[in-house]
Amino acid sequence: MGRLTLPPSGSVAVDANVVIYAVQGDSAYEPLLRPLWRALWAGSITVVCSELLLCEVLTGALKNDDARLAEAFEAFLASPGWELLPISREILRNAARLRASLRLRTPDAIHAATALRAGCAMFLTNDPHFRRVPDLPVTILDEVLAA
Repeated sequence: MGRLTLPPSGSVAVDANVVIYAVQGDSAYEPLLRPLWRALWAGSITVVCSELLLCEVLTGALKNDDARLAEAFEAFLASPGWELLPISREILRNAARLRASLRLRTPDAIHAATALRAGCAMFLTNDPHFRRVPDLPVTILDEVLAA
């Protein structure tokens, strides 16, 4: 199993799957993500994502009528060090450009545009489609695990 190499400071953007793995305690990813959460709690990095992430992570819990899981997602994203950035017109315009040129799905384009706007040093995901986005510093969790 590889190790996640975090930037020494700054911000790390995360995709919804990273939050789902963390909150649901996915045993394959928990040891890999532990340094990220430690750095977040220590205040050496900020974790950034679009407000859209809240909608994405709550959907499964609400569909399954799992109020406890929904509350766990809400609490996790409300902890210190998180920045849920609003979906501004600027981000929507840039997301539209990414959709048009790279054929990304709307949620992915919004997440990528948000990470680019925030100037993140790393974008954590398990979706290789984000590699299409120029200047987005993508790290794929499964690739790190396999290293």
